[in-house]
Amino acid sequence: MRKELAAEQVLYAQDDENRGVFCVSAGLIAVRTHHPDGTSTLIKLAYPGDIIGFRSFLANAPHKTEARALVPSRICIVAHRDVSNVIRASPAVLQRIAERCVTEIDSNHARIISASVKPNRERLRDLLLELMQRHGHRHGDRLCMHLPLSRSDLADLIGVRLETMSRLLRQLKDDGTLTVSGRDIGMAVPASF
Repeated sequence: MRKELAAEQVLYAQDDENRGVFCVSAGLIAVRTHHPDGTSTLIKLAYPGDIIGFRSFLANAPHKTEARALVPSRICIVAHRDVSNVIRASPAVLQRIAERCVTEIDSNHARIISASVKPNRERLRDLLLELMQRHGHRHGDRLCMHLPLSRSDLADLIGVRLETMSRLLRQLKDDGTLTVSGRDIGMAVPASF
């Protein structure tokens, strides 16, 4: 089943019962966890081709995260019973889901290592380049984009406080690396782009 999501529409909420697994067909989904004090942390961004919700499916438990569209998105929903039937009929599907889990664990491991060895400024620059590749466009010798997430979300993704994120953006702006106007970001085209 396909489902169209408007920007800011929730696909599933934290603590919702698992209804299956979700394949992102188009758009951008923010996967975040909410804390008892009312704050939240962005854990990952899910792009077309990504599968989400499989963790709670495999654990046969409620979702430990929320999935919300950041931009209009399209999701393919594979119902819990259908996933279970496919796995029983073809155990190789379970193997592929397990491989997705390992890939996600490896990605989180790389983020932890990056946070401990790379300077904050370099991690932010790398994240902005990655976002530019997915959401930006070339305008002469500059890359430009309307940032699809908040500064708070950027801070979550590189593991810094919001105040540190503001300072990092200001430094990159002051040294000419970035132009920033609200959520509109510009940067010089790197040689590897």
